Amino acid sequence: MTCCEGWTSCNGFSLLVLLLSGVVLNTIPLIANRVEEGKFFQNPISCFEWWFPGIIGAGLMAIPATTMSLAARKRACCNNRGGMFLSSFLNVITIIGAVYCVLVSLQALLQGPLICNSPSNSTCEFSVDSLRIYPQSFNLQWFSNGSCVAPNSLNSSTTNDTTASDLKKYDLNVSPKEKRHKTIHFSAFVGLLLVGNLELLFALSQIVIGFLGCLCGVSKRRSRIV
Repeated sequence: MTCCEGWTSCNGFSLLVLLLSGVVLNTIPLIANRVEEGKFFQNPISCFEWWFPGIIGAGLMAIPATTMSLAARKRACCNNRGGMFLSSFLNVITIIGAVYCVLVSLQALLQGPLICNSPSNSTCEFSVDSLRIYPQSFNLQWFSNGSCVAPNSLNSSTTNDTTASDLKKYDLNVSPKEKRHKTIHFSAFVGLLLVGNLELLFALSQIVIGFLGCLCGVSKRRSRIV
C-alpha cells in the first residue's frame, strides 16, 4: 500500500467517525424534545435541528466519499488511478455537506434556542434567507447571560425603572427548562460546527491526495503463487 492509499484509508476512517458523530449530535435535541414534550415538531429546542445539519450535511452527504476511501484498506476500488480520482470527486459532495453543516450550526448559535427568542421570532421558518450570517451580530449573549427570558414583572416595567438588583434577581431565577435547552442547544451545535470544519479539512486533504494518486499511480495487487 502506497502513501496515497494509506492516507486515503486514514481519511475514510476519520470521515466515518465524524459522520457518525454528526448524526448523534443532531439527534440529541430531537430526542430531548421527544422525552420532554412527548411529541415531535412541538416546542422544539431549536428550529435548526430540523434542518438536519448533522444527519444530512455531515452524515448522508459524506457516505459516498467515506465508503470509497475505506475501500483503499482492502486495495479494492481505490487501487487504481480512476479510483483515486473518483475518491477526490466524491469528496466535493462531502465539502458541500460540511459547509451546509457549518452554516446551519453558526446560524443556530447566533440565534440561540427558541426559548431565548422573542415571541414574534419563536416559529420555525425554513428558507435560504435564514442562513444569512451578519458578522456584527455574532455573539453568544443568550448563553453567557444568566437568563434570556424576561419575567413578566420586568417586561411590564420600563428600562429606566429596572435596577441592578432587579437584574441580579432576574439572572438567579433561571428556570431549569431554560438552562436545559440552552445547554443542549449550545453543546449540540458547537459539536456540529466542529464536525463540519473537520470534515471540510479531511475532504480537502483527500482531494489533494486523490489527485496525487491519480497522477503518480498506486500499488498493484499482488498475484497469488499457487
